Amino acid sequence: MKKVELVLTGVGGQGILLAADLLSKASFKAGKGIWVSEIHGMAQRGGVVTTSIRIGNAPSPSIADGSADVILSMEPLEALRQLKKLRGDGMIVTDPNPVVPFEVTLGKTKYPPLDKVFNELSKHSKRLVKVDTLQLAKKAGSTITRNVVLLGALAGVKVLPFDRSFLVQTIEERFPPGLVEQNMKAFELGVGAVNESSY
Repeated sequence: MKKVELVLTGVGGQGILLAADLLSKASFKAGKGIWVSEIHGMAQRGGVVTTSIRIGNAPSPSIADGSADVILSMEPLEALRQLKKLRGDGMIVTDPNPVVPFEVTLGKTKYPPLDKVFNELSKHSKRLVKVDTLQLAKKAGSTITRNVVLLGALAGVKVLPFDRSFLVQTIEERFPPGLVEQNMKAFELGVGAVNESSY
């Protein structure tokens, strides 16, 4: 069985834990073993939220430094903070839109220039994929679907060891009828936002 290790990261309020839940349920439906480990701080204040996901045969949810196949990030600086987890030929899929931390607003620290963030990400991965989840979520009808857009992008880069139909089925079951359509649109927009030339 193919084993895939992912680090899913972002800040509080971006739906990281929901995305992890959708991914784990889809993996289960596909008959794949899965481990999920949550590490989250002050989520309600926009604190860091990180989840390690191991799909396939694995003894624990812990991902060693240098072994993650993918960093899946809702925020570019958080992707940068997780670089030590990425293996040499690993992929980074990230939203390019920054979320300014509370400490920056208070003037206690500075958010680094985005070009420097992306230059550093590019140094560590030749497979850097940027997906503007904000704009795509707006097209889907709601900005709260950004996490589902990101899952669509993950399905689009074809690193998961199961067909994306399992994610589709999970989304259809997870959301109430009135929200299924916009979440499905968000997912498909995420899939369509990537192509082989981008990774």
